[in-house]
Amino acid sequence: MKKFALGTFSTRNADAEKFAGLVVDRKVAPISRLAEEYGLPQLGGKSVLALLESWSNSFQALKALVERVDTSEWCDESHLKFHPAVDLPRQVFCTGANYRKHVIDMTVDANVGPEGLSKEELKKWAEEMMDNRVANGEPYVFTKPVSAISGPYDDLILPPTTEKPDWELELAVVIGKQGYNISEADAMDYVAGYTIVNDISARDLIPRTDYKMLGTDWFRSKGQPGFLPLGPYVVPKCFIDNPYHLLMKLTVSGATMQDETTADMLFNIEKQIAYISKYARLLPGDIICTGSPAGNGTHYNRYLTDGDVMWGEISGLGYQRQKCVVEAN
Repeated sequence: MKKFALGTFSTRNADAEKFAGLVVDRKVAPISRLAEEYGLPQLGGKSVLALLESWSNSFQALKALVERVDTSEWCDESHLKFHPAVDLPRQVFCTGANYRKHVIDMTVDANVGPEGLSKEELKKWAEEMMDNRVANGEPYVFTKPVSAISGPYDDLILPPTTEKPDWELELAVVIGKQGYNISEADAMDYVAGYTIVNDISARDLIPRTDYKMLGTDWFRSKGQPGFLPLGPYVVPKCFIDNPYHLLMKLTVSGATMQDETTADMLFNIEKQIAYISKYARLLPGDIICTGSPAGNGTHYNRYLTDGDVMWGEISGLGYQRQKCVVEAN
């Protein structure tokens, strides 16, 4: 089967309309145009979200289409503007503290644990805690507003509300059909594909200090505009052989910060889908951010500043690039 992906694009004209694009070997054609040329009305005039709403039919039509098309006249993707690959989903779910080394590092860095432990003892305590959590616990999930979503190459505007903006490169699951109370055994049937997200976080806004019993405040710390670059593509799941064996790498201004694989995930995708759908109805096009590996700014005591350039990539899914710009007064 010839590989393909989906994305949302426009020409670089200021008033250009967005379109759902079929991507083959980094060349792009509007799906609505292809639908007309090849007599596929079920694909015509649809956004990526609309294609996902009838994903089973859409995928079969796209799979047959890519075997017929001649891409020589298609537009090179470098000539187009990328928008969020799903523009826009209705719901975004984030699974926090879901990479083993990441959580252990955070525990040691913050010196959170029983009093009187040495650094090595604290690390061992955290490791045992993670093993127990996987054996007996559940995923930790919160939602993120869709207004936080931006394109994969858009500038990240650093707001004046935070002094500690941080990065979290993540594999994102794209849902392909509606489901509620889904079993782990059936969970992957609901996955249309994968994409990349960066769960930007204002570290200094996570704890509530006015009333500490409230705990964490994910709304203000993770929900600000631009705090979820999404894309560049939706890659159908059949083209990712093993979602638990993907390389994840993020650099900030040339320095490698995150360099891990998805193998370090604590709760797998099946468990996340089962857990989320136990309490919320999943809809086509929904995004599940599956957690971030070790190496965020908190670990290095280094946060994003004006002029920084982030480069994040996951094998098989492409890359993201954001330049950080301080918000103008």
